[in-house]
Amino acid sequence: MKEVNPKETTRAYAFEMWMKAPLPMVTFFKTLDVSHLVRLNHKKKLKFNMLMCWCIGRAASQIKEFYLLPVGKKLIQYDTIAVNTIVANKAGEVSSCDIPFSKDLATFNKDYLRLTRWVSENCRNHDLPQSMVIGTSALAQYDIDGAVGMFSGIFNNPFIIWSKYRKSLFKTTLTISFQFHHTQMDGMHAAKFLDLLQKEIKF
Repeated sequence: MKEVNPKETTRAYAFEMWMKAPLPMVTFFKTLDVSHLVRLNHKKKLKFNMLMCWCIGRAASQIKEFYLLPVGKKLIQYDTIAVNTIVANKAGEVSSCDIPFSKDLATFNKDYLRLTRWVSENCRNHDLPQSMVIGTSALAQYDIDGAVGMFSGIFNNPFIIWSKYRKSLFKTTLTISFQFHHTQMDGMHAAKFLDLLQKEIKF
């Protein structure tokens, strides 16, 4: 990771316009067809949440804006990305776990299982500050229509929230919310990411 001059990037105008905005976060909602992931969950015994995180990483890694992030008053460029998941720990609370993204599903799955187990058992967060982290929160036990993330003024990372998926006769769907900082990307980048996410889910 390194600091870059915003004026030398494609985000120059956005940096000037949105860095001082009181509410610079934008949220999109999209309903995804996750039938393929549900089948993999049942047949291959792969965790649905892990598969979602991997597909998120796959889609994000194809969009260069995901490698830039406003941090404080600076624009930081990253070489790698990670996907964060919230883990229920043995103390009955929750901890945060950053998982390094790998295009190889087996590698990502191995890291996911190892790191989430460590976080759960030790009740400690696992952070990857050298990577651009995409936050996620899965409320898989609950049926809600949508959620908008909080803007803390500290973390500007993109964030995705989902709840319980919904089964119908022909497919299974999942509604997600995607929150992003307008300095990092524009609406067209976010929409492209969501389209890519759907394609990756059907891999």
